[in-house]
Amino acid sequence: MKAINPSMNRKGDDDYLDRLLSYFQSQFYEKIIQLVPIRKSVFFLKTDKNTYIIKGYHTNRRLRLQEAFTDTLRKEGFTKTYLFLTPAVKEELFFEGTYFGCIEYIPPNKTGFSFHTQKNRQEGIELLNQFHQITASFEVRYRRLLPKGQLIEKWTDRFYLFSNNLPFLKYFMNEPFISEMLTWANWSLEGMEKNRRFFLREPFVILHGDVAHHNFLRDKEGKLHLIDFDLISIGIPSLDFLQYANRILPYIDWSFERLSSLKQIRKYLHEEAFLYALAYPADIFREWNRMIREKSYHDHVKFKQVMDLSIGQFYTRKKFIDHIKNQLI
Repeated sequence: MKAINPSMNRKGDDDYLDRLLSYFQSQFYEKIIQLVPIRKSVFFLKTDKNTYIIKGYHTNRRLRLQEAFTDTLRKEGFTKTYLFLTPAVKEELFFEGTYFGCIEYIPPNKTGFSFHTQKNRQEGIELLNQFHQITASFEVRYRRLLPKGQLIEKWTDRFYLFSNNLPFLKYFMNEPFISEMLTWANWSLEGMEKNRRFFLREPFVILHGDVAHHNFLRDKEGKLHLIDFDLISIGIPSLDFLQYANRILPYIDWSFERLSSLKQIRKYLHEEAFLYALAYPADIFREWNRMIREKSYHDHVKFKQVMDLSIGQFYTRKKFIDHIKNQLI
């Protein structure tokens, strides 16, 4: 939870931060020294006694669910994450339609976590596996509180959204590339549907749902933590491992052999459903859909990253998918 101080160009952002600071000053008994925005609805807050991460939620139910879940994790033995804290405040923190929770601040290591090294990739998936082992023991308690992880439906929706964006996408990518991506997605979804039973079989765990590198935090002592449980759901562990594979493949040159070096993933590489799912261009569709929704294509850095993901890695990804198809013959 490294604090980042972005340039606040829009006056509206500055005004909101000023109002929020004034509100927190009126509610905390501790003297507030610093309030720094990290990302939307997440703030670094330093007082004369403590340091917190303040996170906003649209509903009180979502906040209470996060508090309960992290508390259960800790009680069941998963200590490599944060807890929600209860600082001395005058009343429940609610400001301009947002409920705020106070999260334990974990001082970060000077070297941030990334998927660039095999050591980090191995350590990250081992931590994710530990998370699954712990949540398997209590997921039944959360079945009425959390949605089921429905990957086929989620990726079908993502496919249709990407398809609806085609008139816009053609300004950035040549049609043959787009057509190939849609072909990969169609082939993948058809294979997953054919093997739907794989995604429904128990035992279930609580899935993290967002295993991006920024949700793995190495503290100053070097211990790795798993953070941010906004997208937790109920499902089979392989759904998180599929997402993990999708996240790390660009860092291992889309190598099937290097992917199979991770034992937590290797055990699924004989499963047809898993192989079909590996071919789905989830990252390409996700990033283009987001960029068009947020109109962030004017951001040259983001645009370059998405173009590299889509076109720069196109042929190595195609080789990877061709290998999967040969496996399934």
